[in-house]
Amino acid sequence: MSQRILSISGLRGVVGDGLDPEYIVRFAAAFGTLLEGGRIVLSRDGRATGELIRDAVVSALQSTGCEVIDAGIASTPTCGVLVKHHQANGGLQVTASHNPIQWNRLKPFTKEGSVFDRNTGDRFLEVLNKGEFNYKDWSGIGKVTFLPDSWKPHLDKILSLVDVELIRSRKFKVVLDCNHGSGAILGPLLLEELGCEVHLIGGTADGQFEHTPEPTEENCRSVGQKIVSAGAAVGFVQDPDADRLAIIDEAGRYIGEELTLALCVDHVLATRKGPVVVNGSTSRVTADIAEKHGCPFSRSYVGEANVVAHMREVRAVIGGEGNGGLIDPEIGWVRDSFLAMAYVLEHLAKTDTSLSEWVAQLPSYAIIKDKIECVPEAVPVAAAALQRAFEDARVTEGDGLRLDWEKSWVQVRASNTEPIMRIIAEAPSTNEAEQIIRQSRAAIEAVLR
Repeated sequence: MSQRILSISGLRGVVGDGLDPEYIVRFAAAFGTLLEGGRIVLSRDGRATGELIRDAVVSALQSTGCEVIDAGIASTPTCGVLVKHHQANGGLQVTASHNPIQWNRLKPFTKEGSVFDRNTGDRFLEVLNKGEFNYKDWSGIGKVTFLPDSWKPHLDKILSLVDVELIRSRKFKVVLDCNHGSGAILGPLLLEELGCEVHLIGGTADGQFEHTPEPTEENCRSVGQKIVSAGAAVGFVQDPDADRLAIIDEAGRYIGEELTLALCVDHVLATRKGPVVVNGSTSRVTADIAEKHGCPFSRSYVGEANVVAHMREVRAVIGGEGNGGLIDPEIGWVRDSFLAMAYVLEHLAKTDTSLSEWVAQLPSYAIIKDKIECVPEAVPVAAAALQRAFEDARVTEGDGLRLDWEKSWVQVRASNTEPIMRIIAEAPSTNEAEQIIRQSRAAIEAVLR
């Protein structure tokens, strides 16, 4: 069976097994038709299949009258920045993010440099499924412009938001693991511009991953060892398209992705007050930090598009997702690992504290993620059973089911891509979180047998 997943957030699949040139052309032609031509930014990560997809996309976009700005290998947040910088009608990022090397993806952006919202995504899928594309004759074919130094507008925007001279004065030693992703283009340049001594891992953007691409604790152990041996102040690990960031402290301890957003929110709210938005699966530590700074806090449904939509609705100054995804409207509407690195370094420079000392000042929680095999039709039954098992909890429905207590919570929701139900629990201690997971599994499995 071919592996191809299509949704409002784009197209992904295994190249040669569902993700083939013919369908890529259809997808890109639908995109060009939806946007009625105009200027489109195109970029990709370093996977070997990126050039094949790039060529198919360019052909389709030109055929629908689009002017293509080819940014070459660039990160997902850089693509978002470039769309606005060049006043483009939209953008397409070719990347499979943290998926295995045989996968790739087409991720569309609006003229605002953000992922499609539900309405735009539905209109796009309607055009794609209808298959009536606005192909031009020979005189209406779009042109292609190659963009040198495509990273520069993104770098300039980041540097405008931090105290560059202060960070430079600290001369931080930093370990950066780009894992051969597109972060290798801008990441080292940014850190060097901030006066850091950079110890680089996977610094060639060729997609030949040195470890499993998702920046989990298990996949980042070698980075921790490198930090200790180099005497570095911090380690940063990016996923292949550089929209997520995991952090490791000076002792080689994995801080993780959940605290990436929390640390950045703590830093930003100290000087820029305003609403904070995270998704329903993000650690409550960010809510505690917002309360500490006297700022409004709210949650959106899971998914980058939902976070961005809610951030716009409440005019949030910062937001994101607990998978290491910081979103700051001052830069754009895409998760941005580069800005997160700059904010962390600026905070360390301003406060003259170590990363471990900063983390120790934050509320401490344990978050555990689990899953149960469950067909979509059975999810409501499972959720009802969970609610009966915890009748004392505060209930939030809509994006699955979330149950809250004073200092802990559990959420269950159906996966968008697999026949499973995801269970996430958080509590002040690992034992408490594990107990919530055990009780949740027992209640759900009892009705699924």
